[in-house]
Amino acid sequence: MRFAVSYRIFAADPAEARARAEGIALEQTVEIPRDVVPAGFVEDEILGRIEEIGREGEGRFRATISYSPASAGDEITQFFNVIFGNSSIQRGLRVIGIEPGEEMARRHPGPRFGSAGIRALCGRPAGGMIAPVLKPQGLDAEALARIGYLCARGGADIVKEDHGITDQPMAPFRERVEKTAAAVARANAETGRRALYFPSLAGQADELEANIRFAKAAGADGLLIMPGLLGFGVVSRIARDPALNLPVMTHPSFLGPYVLSPDTGFDHGVIFGTLQRIAGADISVFPNVGGRFGFSVAECRQIADACRVPEGPGRAMLPSPGGGMSVERAADMAAMYGPDVVYLLGGSLLRLGERIGEGIAAMRAALDAAEAERA
Repeated sequence: MRFAVSYRIFAADPAEARARAEGIALEQTVEIPRDVVPAGFVEDEILGRIEEIGREGEGRFRATISYSPASAGDEITQFFNVIFGNSSIQRGLRVIGIEPGEEMARRHPGPRFGSAGIRALCGRPAGGMIAPVLKPQGLDAEALARIGYLCARGGADIVKEDHGITDQPMAPFRERVEKTAAAVARANAETGRRALYFPSLAGQADELEANIRFAKAAGADGLLIMPGLLGFGVVSRIARDPALNLPVMTHPSFLGPYVLSPDTGFDHGVIFGTLQRIAGADISVFPNVGGRFGFSVAECRQIADACRVPEGPGRAMLPSPGGGMSVERAADMAAMYGPDVVYLLGGSLLRLGERIGEGIAAMRAALDAAEAERA
């Protein structure tokens, strides 16, 4: 019934590591000194429990602490708060693994669609998927819709808005969503294919619910969410609603500080894979190796593995590397990520202007050739 979190603890010796683990168990639950923890239910069930602790290397220890589902309740915000709330403010602690356990997996079932569901929606039964990005910020709604039309007409699997396009006066959210959804639908009608349109959810906190429903009614096929800014609860709210029945793509904006320091925060696979799956995302965007953000091959593989591992949590989801993507790199990327991936294409396509479909077709051919060679 209990769920477990594995932490990397930086400490001088085993005694310090155990003391820090005991501190985490207190901090993440009762947040009072050990000698005043009430006996009975609070001590036996609510208080975090050290399940194992051992040395990883010089100055590094791994501790697994279990927690009661009663401590987390039904809210995903409190679940994540127990995983790494106050302890995230301390130095020398890093979350390196999460095992939700049977009860928390029931409360938070994960992606509604997952990899298989997204493939069914866009009609791409196998192979890497191509997702051009609508940008740059500053274009009006008509111009962005035109790019969306060209991308869908050219063979995109997913037409995704840039995360930086929200509700600016140049292209207000509702006008943009209406026009782009109509443009993508027109392209789909002309080609007989099924490109999916994912607008970037925007609005003040009290506007989000209405904007979610507006996007659905306007013909959006999914939503792009920035959980680092809007919150993981927004992802969960959309994923759990059968009436909406909309897939979610998450974007890493604002989450960088959680992973960039090696001795604090989260492992890359935990925050861009495990946490996104628990919240209910179907596609997780992250910075690709070789792009401008400096993620390593090992870090990107860790993310992709966490997105797709069959053991969960929930359905397997699609990793979506972005940055530095090109036709020339297609073979290397296919070899690195395999077929279950969504490739983001931005600036390299926009250089082609009205010929953007040629770039998508070239990328499709390069991916198909690389995957056929691997088969």
